[in-house]
Amino acid sequence: MYVCLCKGVSDHKLRATVEDGARSWREVQGETGCATQCGKCAPVAKAITRDAIRSEMQASVADLAYAV
Repeated sequence: MYVCLCKGVSDHKLRATVEDGARSWREVQGETGCATQCGKCAPVAKAITRDAIRSEMQASVADLAYAV
């Protein structure tokens, strides 16, 4: 679904940006341009970004190996 109509940014693009290493809303915004024009999409885009970052962080913790 398109989140930012002004810049043509979808929820998939936001999640992909997080998967590629962005770890803050500012980084995602800078990479995608989302919410830089009218800003009406910011609350939804931030929520999607927050959820994507949380998922990425949980996945990275699950991948940690511990010495036994």
